[in-house]
Amino acid sequence: MRYYLLLFLTLVLFSCGKDKVVQLPEISHADISEITDVSAAYLFYDQTLPDSLELNRKNLISTTNWLVNIDKRLTLKQVIPQIIFLQEKKGSSSHKNNSAKNYFTCNDISKKNLGFIEFTNVVYHPEPFLDFVSANSNLDFSNKMKIDFNAAEEIYAEFPLFDISATVLNESNFIKYIKSTSDNQTEGFGIILSFNENLTFQEYITFKSMLGTLGLKNVSISNHEFIFN
Repeated sequence: MRYYLLLFLTLVLFSCGKDKVVQLPEISHADISEITDVSAAYLFYDQTLPDSLELNRKNLISTTNWLVNIDKRLTLKQVIPQIIFLQEKKGSSSHKNNSAKNYFTCNDISKKNLGFIEFTNVVYHPEPFLDFVSANSNLDFSNKMKIDFNAAEEIYAEFPLFDISATVLNESNFIKYIKSTSDNQTEGFGIILSFNENLTFQEYITFKSMLGTLGLKNVSISNHEFIFN
């Protein structure tokens, strides 16, 4: 069964039972549009709860591909601890399938269908980047750029890393700047991502989707992502 049918049926059941619906984040294009052998988790936006969030993971099966459906109105401060919890739960399971992956479910508006963004190997750090650097002095941070996503009109590109200045970007010139900078670098150039915890999940997915369209050559995007306040 294609997942979009499964998702539709699941949301209808939730809606009829407890009037719960996940407003999925929207993207303009998804490279992945169909996944089989799945189970799903839901992070609902619920204003009646103290933290406005409810996690439903009852039907997760550790050996399947996990589809994490997160309401786009939730903030990273709310969802990142839950995502880390789910990652750790799958990683510590006694029944493992090394080929099973984790995906965020999105609404692909270009196809008017579901699309998926993989986050299987993303390591989330709810700590300042400099604390991570201090604790990992053995790692090489040369020839790296750090991008701080603070808001749509407030993106900071720090290159060279640890420089006292940073280039301020917005969504309209972000892609042009990243491409121009990376084109002038040697092989081994890397990008480190950092996100403001007050960004909504929709904003986070928008930025991640933008990065996925860059088509950068000889550039690696770190799987370590940092959340700052």
